[in-house]
Amino acid sequence: MGVPVSQMWTVASYVWKQRLAGRKRYPLVLMLEPLFRCNLACAGCGKIQYPAHILKANLTPEECFRAVDECGAPMVSIPGGEPLMHPQIKEIVEGLVARRKYIYLCTNALLLKEKIDLFQPSKYLTFSVHMDGQKEHHDFSVCREGGYEIAAEGIREAVKRGFRVTTNTTLFDGADAKSVRAFFDEMMELGVDDMMLSPGYSYDKAPDQTHFLGKDRTRRLFRAILSNRKKSWRFNQSPLFLEFLMGHRDFSCTPWGMPTFNLFGWQKPCYLLQDGYADTFAELMEETEWERYGTESGNPKCANCMVHSGYEASATHALFNTWRGFVGAVKGYLFPKYADQAALQMLNEPASRLQPPADLVQITVAQDDAEEVNA
Repeated sequence: MGVPVSQMWTVASYVWKQRLAGRKRYPLVLMLEPLFRCNLACAGCGKIQYPAHILKANLTPEECFRAVDECGAPMVSIPGGEPLMHPQIKEIVEGLVARRKYIYLCTNALLLKEKIDLFQPSKYLTFSVHMDGQKEHHDFSVCREGGYEIAAEGIREAVKRGFRVTTNTTLFDGADAKSVRAFFDEMMELGVDDMMLSPGYSYDKAPDQTHFLGKDRTRRLFRAILSNRKKSWRFNQSPLFLEFLMGHRDFSCTPWGMPTFNLFGWQKPCYLLQDGYADTFAELMEETEWERYGTESGNPKCANCMVHSGYEASATHALFNTWRGFVGAVKGYLFPKYADQAALQMLNEPASRLQPPADLVQITVAQDDAEEVNA
């Protein structure tokens, strides 16, 4: 079992309170983006496509705390950009720990070893390190040679100092299932507590639009990867969500479960789509036309999405609101192997080798650019 018991209890208590209050829509995780700038230029991400004056901007700690208090979710994920480039990230994390929020600080770990003295180990703080696979695949995905080794060094240092560390892996079309399974072994050997997975979604600003997964490809890939699991693998995700990725379950999207707050305000409707902004969390929840989103809506932007920001909250809702979901989650925790002979045969299928877009440039030195933006 990967998710800490204290976190599970906090989330369970929170969900039951929402049910008793009669709320059908409520947040589970706040996606708090305090900045957009980054020291990488990953092909599957478009955050650094913003103009320079936006990339230089930061949310203040006070703005972050106000959003966290307004939202009320028990967990806060801090993506970016690269959060470790925020000049007041120490104050932000300390303020959230004081509020007893479970924090997932999402980082590419290039600066983790350098910045780790800013933080103290806490059950409320997890470093969620973006690792996209084994060395060659990870370096390709983040467009930087040597990125894997630097991140691995950061992970080792964090583990040695007693921090909780998870990995966050985004898989794209062409991923080699065998290589991903070998990557799981590498991460367990590094000492990470748990792993998280998600399929790549066609984010509009991403430079590479050719390798995003459709639903059928997602289900086939994740079935091959996650069936016949090793006992040593630990995942920081609901068994129901992982079964959803494998094609064993179907959920409706619940984008309000992971609302996003960033430099522009409360983003409508979710972390991945940008259909306007609300000034307050209440406005986001009350005025967003939620029926326009999700696979059932017919919205083409949502047609192939199976991403955690839309469906992990759905899995949690199923756990607490349906007997089938509860039994399925218990079974998934107790018997996580998912024996599947056909999935074993899928592992022997040749994987297509990823080819970068013609205009994709390998980044070898990102620090100079980062310092220029910070100036």
